[in-house]
Amino acid sequence: MNAKRLLFVDDDRMVLAGLRRALHEMRAEWEMEFAAGGREALEAMENSRFDAVVTDMRMPGMDGAELLDRIKDRHPEVIRIVLSGQSEKDAMLRSITPAHQYLAKPCDLRELKLRLTQAFASRDMVRNKGIAAAVARLRSIPSLPGIYNELTAALRSETTSLAQIEAIVARDLGMATKILQLANSAFIGVHGRVPSLRQAVSLIGIDTVRTLTLSIHIFSRFDRHSAIAAEVASLWEHSVAVAALAQRITAQESGDKAMAEESFAAGLLHDVGKVILLSERPKEYHETRERLKKDGGSVEDAETELLGCSHAQLGGYLMSIWGLPTSLVQAVAFHHCPSQAIESEFSTLTAVHCADALAHRVWDGNERAEMDGAYLEKLGLAGKAASWQSLLDEMQPKEDAPTLGTAGLGVSAESVE
Repeated sequence: MNAKRLLFVDDDRMVLAGLRRALHEMRAEWEMEFAAGGREALEAMENSRFDAVVTDMRMPGMDGAELLDRIKDRHPEVIRIVLSGQSEKDAMLRSITPAHQYLAKPCDLRELKLRLTQAFASRDMVRNKGIAAAVARLRSIPSLPGIYNELTAALRSETTSLAQIEAIVARDLGMATKILQLANSAFIGVHGRVPSLRQAVSLIGIDTVRTLTLSIHIFSRFDRHSAIAAEVASLWEHSVAVAALAQRITAQESGDKAMAEESFAAGLLHDVGKVILLSERPKEYHETRERLKKDGGSVEDAETELLGCSHAQLGGYLMSIWGLPTSLVQAVAFHHCPSQAIESEFSTLTAVHCADALAHRVWDGNERAEMDGAYLEKLGLAGKAASWQSLLDEMQPKEDAPTLGTAGLGVSAESVE
């Protein structure tokens, strides 16, 4: 595999020299260049290919936000990271759209290496360069119009509580993904990974969510025609059901409330790759479904044959370049094939994989959806399926319930105590 090429940008040559020394041990894996400012960086980008750009925010002439904006337009496939000691709120708000991640100085270089290594590994699974570039270009995952309008209306009211905002965000995978991206950056001054949606909303706070939504417009509304919107709504129902079941499975198996909340978030996000395809590549998405009806087999095989990647790999790639915790990235990327991940005990991935298979079989009538028996055997969980089925039975909506949505399932991020 070719070495990854990285471009580091800072107008302070002493900072660049320090980065060069600190990252010396990575020379076998990364080819690194260092540019003293935005214009020098753009010249380097025109003359050579790069996999990632890591830039300071405050620079004379062209700051980091403007630089990344230009790179996003000209080289959308490049992973874009802000590494800055700047704390002015206006400048940080400007960086939200062009940057995939925002890290603070002084940066833990081990964390930077981990984030980049994870992003590169996820991108290597997406063999279709056009789709990979489309994913890297995304500023947000489109939300269902009804939920989008509900959130904006709630945020315009001064009496709306943080719990109400959390409940709305927990019903939409586009909003949930963006909130988790922001919570896992230095944008809100938090160090460490945040895998729980409840924690993410709490850390960001209602005032910041209001500013980001009403002024910066970090969320977008799914405005495609009604047939595609209906498919997105169906995916949302399935994702909410998987989130609720994964949360309950984790609570039963581990008794760990934090992991249960993490499993809820992972379940909500597990099919985000399908929404990406419906939003960015609807024609190809429907071609895979037509081939599946005609030839049978698995969704993943049909997608890989036609697109060069599966929806799970696409979702995992977006989660990785947006800096989400490894546990969430793996749960999304491997939810159909958990044996490909390195697992030695029950995890968030386990819960999402099993919840997804059960939800597909029971509620969608998909008899091809099966749990990975060898994987469960390896973890000593082969006999657990019946008890998980019981949890699913308890979640079955009443006969007069119109959908499998949150009303029918009693879903919320607080549903496991």
